[in-house]
Amino acid sequence: MVRVGLVMLQGARHAHISTLESASEELGLALEIIELRTPLDLQTSGIDAIVFPGGESTTIRLTGANDLNNLLPALFDWLRTNENTPVLATCAGAILLAQPNDSGTPLVNATVNRNGYGSQADSFQAMLEVPTLGEPYLGVFIRAPRFASIGEGAQAIATHNQEVVGIRQENRLAVTFHPELSGDLRFHTWLLKLAEGEKT
Repeated sequence: MVRVGLVMLQGARHAHISTLESASEELGLALEIIELRTPLDLQTSGIDAIVFPGGESTTIRLTGANDLNNLLPALFDWLRTNENTPVLATCAGAILLAQPNDSGTPLVNATVNRNGYGSQADSFQAMLEVPTLGEPYLGVFIRAPRFASIGEGAQAIATHNQEVVGIRQENRLAVTFHPELSGDLRFHTWLLKLAEGEKT
């Protein structure tokens, strides 16, 4: 059994759920999804992985780091304590990992420019090179951010026209596209395999 905590503040949450369920079925792996809405949800025992969906990073910060709901600060602290926990952060999720904007250290060593490709009208799809996954991967970019810099400890895992669009730091995967919308299970399968490996 792998238990995945899914941040429910914004973004294509149900697409992530569907993709995680399909990936777990393909692996023959039992899955439980823990919906993370408040800091209390982090007290659920045995969370094995975290998914940060995309969305709009400013809105996510406003809804997840205020007097009514401090999920984001609590989650960032939880991840710093549980540093081996695998994470998949997509689009705005990658911004949050790189630039948590709290008093703690970044969760991946990179800087990210919001809306790096332009407005909603500049959204696009493209085939990416992801050597770890083998064959090319369809990337769905929706008002996507761009990596401005990648620091020590972070390695490129996905590129588009030689530009880095995905990084990995230890067990944390941060990508500027939306794998949950591609119809391709491989990033979610990768996350579940990392989580299963941490349990054994």
